[in-house]
Amino acid sequence: MGSMIEKAIEHTIKALVTQDIDLANYVIESDEQVNRQERDIESLCLKLLLQQQPVARDLRQISSALKMITDMERIGDHAADISEIIVTLLRRNEPYIKHLDYIQNMAKETSVMLVGSVDAFVNRNQLQAAAVIEKDDVVDELFHQVQTELVQLIHEDPNCGEQATDLLMIAKYFERIGDHATNISEWVIFSLTGEHVHGRLIREAE
Repeated sequence: MGSMIEKAIEHTIKALVTQDIDLANYVIESDEQVNRQERDIESLCLKLLLQQQPVARDLRQISSALKMITDMERIGDHAADISEIIVTLLRRNEPYIKHLDYIQNMAKETSVMLVGSVDAFVNRNQLQAAAVIEKDDVVDELFHQVQTELVQLIHEDPNCGEQATDLLMIAKYFERIGDHATNISEWVIFSLTGEHVHGRLIREAE
């Protein structure tokens, strides 16, 4: 499931930058596969809880996995949401009103966060998870830069308001993806330590 959403984000970024409407549609159509994966993993986790009645660390692992797959499914949804906006933008057949540097930077940072959070889970690595959490502020700052720039563009030229709003929504979805990657990393740390982090940095991890 992790590799599926990593690919979805990768394709979404490429569709945005290269203005590839077919690739955007592919991401939208692929979202149901992510949803099916979530349901399958959820069923497996619930079966383990009922049949094995795990305790302590095993229980934390399973309960954390249930939380993480919810965040992963939401990331898949956001990739589809962004792709739907891309399709709308491209069907208008108009050039982008502004170079997408900030949004591309946001997209790259959220992609790094996502890969890091999935790797942290697979490797059971607290330091990797903590590194993802630290990056969330970077994505938030990039979003504020995008927001400021696009609002300024609307003030300068109200005619670009529709596209500016669409680009702002794309940026907001990327910010939310970063939040979900942070959530996944926090659940990784909980599964390993039993500690609820909720955004605090874990610098002392061994």
